[in-house]
This record gives sequence, C-alpha cells and structure tokens, in this order.
Amino acid sequence: MAESSWRSRSTREVKDLCRKYTFTNYRSQGGWDPRAVIVGGEGAWMFDAEGKRILDFSAQYMCVNAGHNHPKIVQAICDQANAHCYVDPRYATHPRAELGRLLDEVTPENIVKFVICLSGSDANDHAHQIARQYTGRNKFITTYRSFHGSSTSTSILTGESRRWSMEPGISGVVHVPAPYCYRCDFGLKPETCNMRCAHYMEQVIAYEGAQNVAAIMVEGVIGANGILLPHREDYLTTIREICDRNGILMIVDEVMSGFGRTGTWFAVDHWKVQPDIITMAKGLTGSQLPLGAVGVSQKIADFFDTNTLWSGGTFTNHPVACAAAIAAINVYREDGLIENSRIQGEHIAGRLQEMQRKHPCIGDLRGKGLFQFVELVKNRETRESFSKDNGATNDTGKIGSLDKIFSERGINIKYHPLGFFITPPLCISREDVDFALDTIDEVLTDVVDTWTDQ
Repeated sequence: MAESSWRSRSTREVKDLCRKYTFTNYRSQGGWDPRAVIVGGEGAWMFDAEGKRILDFSAQYMCVNAGHNHPKIVQAICDQANAHCYVDPRYATHPRAELGRLLDEVTPENIVKFVICLSGSDANDHAHQIARQYTGRNKFITTYRSFHGSSTSTSILTGESRRWSMEPGISGVVHVPAPYCYRCDFGLKPETCNMRCAHYMEQVIAYEGAQNVAAIMVEGVIGANGILLPHREDYLTTIREICDRNGILMIVDEVMSGFGRTGTWFAVDHWKVQPDIITMAKGLTGSQLPLGAVGVSQKIADFFDTNTLWSGGTFTNHPVACAAAIAAINVYREDGLIENSRIQGEHIAGRLQEMQRKHPCIGDLRGKGLFQFVELVKNRETRESFSKDNGATNDTGKIGSLDKIFSERGINIKYHPLGFFITPPLCISREDVDFALDTIDEVLTDVVDTWTDQ
C-alpha cells in the first residue's frame, strides 16, 4: 500500500482493522466496536470520518485540558520536531530546561525538582520508587476506590477492581476507606464524622508500624472512580498532619486533577496542602503528546544529590513532549483556561442542582471546576445503584448503555458504574456547556428516570 493511501480506507475498514490488530483498554476484546473513527478536532469538538461533529464533554480521559489540536501546542511540537526529535537523558536541551523552570512556578511552593517521564502510570511508578529509596521503607497506604495506573506497581497501589488481575503483585500496600461521603464505609455523616476516614489512616500506621511505612498516597481529588470529594475541607490537611506526626511522606497523585481541572493549577491548591511528592500527566501537555512528571520537595532532592536515583528510562525528558508541555502551560495562562474552569464549573454545578430537583434518578452531585460527577440511583431513598457492585468498575449495569445514547445525540461522555462524568476541555464555551447540559437533561427524562422506582 502506498505511503499515505491507508488514509482513504472506509470507516468500516478502519474499525475492523483496529479490532483485528490492536487491543483496547480494560474490556474483553471480542464485543468491542469503536464508537467512531476520529479524524480531527478543534477546541471542545471532535470530527469523525462521516463528517459528524461530537462535543467532547469528557475531554476524553479527562486529559485534553487545552482542547483538541490547540494551534500553539501543535506548533510547538512541529518546531521542536523540526529542530531535533530525541536525545538521551545524559544531555541537556532547551525544552527540558524551560519545562523544569515552569513546573517549579506552577506546582506547590515546596516542590522544587522533577522527574520528567512518560505517563501518569509511569509518574506514580517513579513516585513509588523514589519514596522507597528515600525512606528505606516498603509499606504504602492508599485508599480503596483510587486509581493510580496500569503498571505492576501502580495497579497494586490502585484501590479498585482493576488491581485484581495483577495481585499479589508488589507487597506492602495497605488500602483504607476512601472519603466517599454519599456511601460512607463507616456509616457516618459529614457533619458528625470527625473525618473518620482520614484519622483511620493513623490507626493503620500504628498497626503497620510507622517505621515501616514510606508514604500515604492519595489523589488530589479521587477521579476515575466517581470524583470523590469530601464534604469537609480538612481531609487533605488532616492527612498532611498525620504524615508529619508519624515521619512519613505524603504523595499526592494529581494526574487527573491537575492543570486547571478543578479550577486551580492543582487540586491541593484549594486547601494549601504541601505534599512531599506530587505526580502529574494528562493535562501536562493537554494530552497532545504523552508525558508525565514527578515533583519532589527540597529534602528529597537533596537526598539524591549524594544517593543514586535508581529510576529512569530511555524517553525521560523527551524534548518534543517537553516542548508540548511548555506550550500547554503557557496556553493555560494566556487563554485564562484555569479561570474558565472555575467559572464554567460554577455554572454547571448550579444547573445540575436544578436537574437534581427535577430528576429522581440523580442521587448525588460532587466536584470542583470542570471535574464533576453525577451519581445515578434506582431509588433515591435507599440509594440503590444501577450496578450490582458499586465498588467495582467492570459491572456497569444499565448505565453502560448511556455511552451510545449520549453519542447518538452528539456528545461524548465518560460513564462509570455509579453514573457519569462532566469533565470537558477547559476551553469550553458557555454555549457548548449549555448544549451538553440540555442534552443530558433530555436523556435523563427520556431514559434514566424511566429506570427508577419513582
């Protein structure tokens, strides 16, 4: 086949070849049929091979933060590719230098030095290695319902069903209840719970021995499992205090919640929390190219001045990906995207509250900025879920059918066994927000409300 003639294949041919020769994520492969063949995009919109425009109300995997094909990011990629595509990490490059400087500006104040790697999973893998090497300890406390990646170590650090296939995996990981106020594992209410889920971590530290625990690892806001946002403001600050009292590290995974997604640069900024280690990816380049990063505090950076960092990789500090990240960070600043995330998020939250009063299928609403979640229930009084197991990700029940329904009505939304996400690109306009919310309102009326015990 000629060099570019493969671009002329029909939609059906492309879908069939993708199914025949490539795997897709987290599902049995036989029944998969791609939603569409995407050939382009601009801002909050995607374009398929049949000429259909699709409003991307999920920013794909909550990652296309600057919008599809932002021209400044695309130009930065082209410019660096034309200059020089790759050199190994022994060499310095202009993009590597500038990205490190910019990350120091936008991350929490105590974060001073960075490992620039490949992805979110890779970043959390590096964070795990750094914490073990720095402390000489092997135990980690993470929460149930968390997701930290798909590598061997990050699968086990993960607290939901995607870790099961990899167990026993690495040793030393202890899971504790997540801050899921709507379905509290302790049966408590936010106004009287005294932040039990956070303080329980200190009990676990005592059981495991503080001298054995390297770190508590949490997400800035738990993302992939339903945007679990505590109804109190002292969750992360309490964990910071627990880490300090017990002499252990605090690792905050901001892979999904970072780079403006919650209306601030990072979710921890809402509570002025200073982690010892912070991880990021997704919005780092707006997902125009793969890239992750790990930021560490001064004390950790100093440690590796005289101790070998047993971590790295061929594509560490990749100059083209670094150039994309530089452009993305500047776009967030110059285009006012983080402020837009906050403003549009407040509008979305208000409209969702109106919908909740109208639709018996809406059980809970939670989120910040353009990082919001609608939890759907069969019965609002009993909080019965449409999924057989609301703690897993492999049983979506009726909610799984919403993917196709929303797509047919022109919007892309990511669903979960508990409900669906509202996480559009940070560049989205009020007009596009309202179009998507009107469509959601219609689907809830036409479809989901009919499933409930009204």
